[in-house]
Amino acid sequence: MAHAGFATTEGTQSYAQAHSSVCHPDHYRQLNGLWLSSIGVGTYLGEADEATDAAYRESVAAAVRGGCNVIDTAVNYRFQRSERNIRAALDDLFAAGEVSRDALVISTKGGFIPFDTHPPTGQADFMDYMRKTYFEPGVCTPEDIVANCHCMTPAYIRHELDASLENLGLDTIDVYYVHNPETQLQEVSREIFLSRLKDAFETLEGAVAEGKIKSYGTATWNGYRMEPGEGEYLSLAEVLGAAQAAGGENHHFRVVQLPLNLGMPEAFSKPNQSLNGETTCFLAAAAQRGVTVMTSGSILQGRAAEGLPPIIGEVFPGFSTDGQRAIQFTRSAPGVAVALVGMRQMDHVVENMEVAQSPPASFDDFIRLFREE
Repeated sequence: MAHAGFATTEGTQSYAQAHSSVCHPDHYRQLNGLWLSSIGVGTYLGEADEATDAAYRESVAAAVRGGCNVIDTAVNYRFQRSERNIRAALDDLFAAGEVSRDALVISTKGGFIPFDTHPPTGQADFMDYMRKTYFEPGVCTPEDIVANCHCMTPAYIRHELDASLENLGLDTIDVYYVHNPETQLQEVSREIFLSRLKDAFETLEGAVAEGKIKSYGTATWNGYRMEPGEGEYLSLAEVLGAAQAAGGENHHFRVVQLPLNLGMPEAFSKPNQSLNGETTCFLAAAAQRGVTVMTSGSILQGRAAEGLPPIIGEVFPGFSTDGQRAIQFTRSAPGVAVALVGMRQMDHVVENMEVAQSPPASFDDFIRLFREE
């Protein structure tokens, strides 16, 4: 049976208050009516095996118990297993009365073709899966698929959203992202891309009206970090224009996910977005337009978890590991609501959530890192 409900102001605020004894008050930020933990659970990495399944079920539950109320995944992560592991963790938490559905902000994504449980064993297996899952039911055609891996037609988005609702065991998903839409720009013109994006957003506006999601956005990797004119560049103004064309002035585009870490600081450092006739960085543009930002790759998939230069420890003192310092950098960036961090092991949860005991760094301390480069 699917769990009813969705994140609410009252539920998320109650959660934040309940964890005030283990987390610093500034660990929670209120945006778009919800109280969000500054550190969120990511579920991208890991093998598609039962040991990793069990580890994720345990670590997701532990993170929620420890003060993290933002959980992020995607239908293609680990061949749909990550969504199903989250469901198992939530089933246990809800059954034990440890947390209520309205306290948690749960996001997932659709765009990349997901396999089911495991990858295909060969080309024949791949084609059989695609034919039975997508082509014969009319979900999409081979021509709809870009770069052999990506699709965002209305029927496809509806299909993937329904799969995610089933996998997660939820009636409503809080944030649904179109996953790396810039992939489409590898093969289609920008005009066609924006038309396809508007169509996808219209589908998601319909999903809001049906109660299947509360809001939507884009989860990207390259798009918002590139220079205007580069192939996969995304303009936030154009993306929001597509949302307005899809849903009017009261559209439900609310959130963007993009990388931000010590090795990829462009969301803060690169002025590549147009705002009121001037050029500014993505975080400033998003803040001015009321778009919540959640960051992916906050410790660069583990590569920023060790070997950082001494200046990082000087700017972000009081932490015992480079991984913690890397998380502090990301969650302290002005305009960032949530730093998503992969947590598939219990020791990762313990280490990461220790950061929540401290306040984010001040702007003066954060900007010092850039002044001393």
